[in-house]
Amino acid sequence: MSVGSLSISGAEQVLRPDRHGRPYLRGDVAFRQTVQPGGLSVRDGVIAGVVHDPTCDVLVDASGCAVIPGFVDCHTHLPFVGWRAVEYEQKIAGVPYEQISRSGGGIASSAQALSEATDEQVLAQSVALAGEMAASGTTTFECKSGYGLSREGELRALELARALDSRVAQTTTSTALLAHAVPPLYSATDWMDEVETMMPEVVRHGSVSALDIFVESIAFSNADLTRMGALAASAGLALRCHVEQFGGLRSVPVALAAGARSVDHLSTLHSDDIPALADAECAAVLLPAAEFLGAEHRAPGRELVDAGAIVVLATDANPGTAPVFSVPLVIGLAIRLYRLTALEAVAAATLNAAWTLGLHGDRGSIEVGKRADLVVIDGSIEQIAYRFGHNPVLAAFVAGEPVFIRDDARARFQGL
Repeated sequence: MSVGSLSISGAEQVLRPDRHGRPYLRGDVAFRQTVQPGGLSVRDGVIAGVVHDPTCDVLVDASGCAVIPGFVDCHTHLPFVGWRAVEYEQKIAGVPYEQISRSGGGIASSAQALSEATDEQVLAQSVALAGEMAASGTTTFECKSGYGLSREGELRALELARALDSRVAQTTTSTALLAHAVPPLYSATDWMDEVETMMPEVVRHGSVSALDIFVESIAFSNADLTRMGALAASAGLALRCHVEQFGGLRSVPVALAAGARSVDHLSTLHSDDIPALADAECAAVLLPAAEFLGAEHRAPGRELVDAGAIVVLATDANPGTAPVFSVPLVIGLAIRLYRLTALEAVAAATLNAAWTLGLHGDRGSIEVGKRADLVVIDGSIEQIAYRFGHNPVLAAFVAGEPVFIRDDARARFQGL
């Protein structure tokens, strides 16, 4: 549907940054956000004003609600196919992920499922999951390869990400997670040699915006991370890194030296590495759903915020360690596990996440001239975490177009 122009009125809370043009909200800047009653208007897909405009084509009554930016999920493993519920049973029984992985489960299991599925099967599952994400307020999300585990498989995964982008209501970005697990018959060094030869094909379509690597004892090393950083820099791509999830390999200084845009997981981050990360133009992407479901160590979220880091929250949506697709659920976990405030957590899942993907210039905050990616929730911002497990999203908009309206919210719309 196309709504033309749109105005939202009567909200109890409209969340806005304290000033125009902030690229992210780090340290105590999150507390400077304004949360005031009011409304806003949208024309041609962008925010035209931060007051109600009754002349718009579609009017939305947001009384009793909060209006916030659309969630940006900057760390997912879509597209994928199949599930790994048996592994969750194993973890509950005390089997560590490293053991599951070394016995053919984990990433290798998802790679096998991908290789056996048709493109249409992969896309059908992924489109359905994107619909779930829209219903919980996600208006932009990242895709990753990484379940290919071969040259052909990784390039296919990137093609599937391009196809998924054309089938979902949200905007997506594409990250080439070319070093997720060491493929059979390769050493890590040999596979990195293969990755280097793949790069012209990886960047050919212009859809890939970042490279990514998983640094762990069961995957790749800090030396491989340095090499991936050089490949990213040579190709003009951002460097993303899965680091410090299980083993505490002191990968953050290596990632910073390599120019990383983000370091993700950080469950075993060494305390000595917090100051450097806090001073860097590098996002600390925290994934509390994986920590909770895997009974992992807990990232020092409160300490990172207090130190001034660019703290980000994401789902880590994947078929194994985090089959979670709801950012509100992740916000609830982060507030409880990391002792974040509601404003800090929402900033981490909106503007800071948009910065991680290089999209902060046109989304992630409610500002005139930015794309109208918006969410209307059925209570205050504080209730997102307080009503844990409840989906608070009444409506979600991408560029001013409704991509989800909850059944009990339809009466709030006039002109649709």
